[in-house]
Amino acid sequence: MSENKTKPSETPAAELIAAVEHPMRRADGQTLLEMFQRATGYAPVVWAPAIIGFGRYHYRYKSGREGDFLATGFAVRKRNLVVYIMPGYADYGAILDRLGKYKKSKSCLYINKLADIDLTVLEELILAGLRDLNKIWPVQPA
Repeated sequence: MSENKTKPSETPAAELIAAVEHPMRRADGQTLLEMFQRATGYAPVVWAPAIIGFGRYHYRYKSGREGDFLATGFAVRKRNLVVYIMPGYADYGAILDRLGKYKKSKSCLYINKLADIDLTVLEELILAGLRDLNKIWPVQPA
């Protein structure tokens, strides 16, 4: 059985954001850090290698695999910002329709820059994801 390689680290989230080279990405990362903290009420935890997570949950699949993972969070990448909504985006079409410019995969939302989206709608999406995740696996502080 494979183990989840994404685990909490000791790196401070502010240090990770400060190390972002591109000034606009660094500023967007700081904005997301503040927004996620305010919206979730959870302290940021850097999950290796470079995801800033808020809250955590313990999962146990029918296969027997289990572990802990971040409940929601984001990463500042060279090409874009990545927002993680753990229940996935399948049921959030009405919210996403109001968000702005983005791309998505199952649990990842890719945003070029925060100026492309409505931050109030992003916060609504984050809270909806946490609420839905909590129905499956209880979310706890990290």
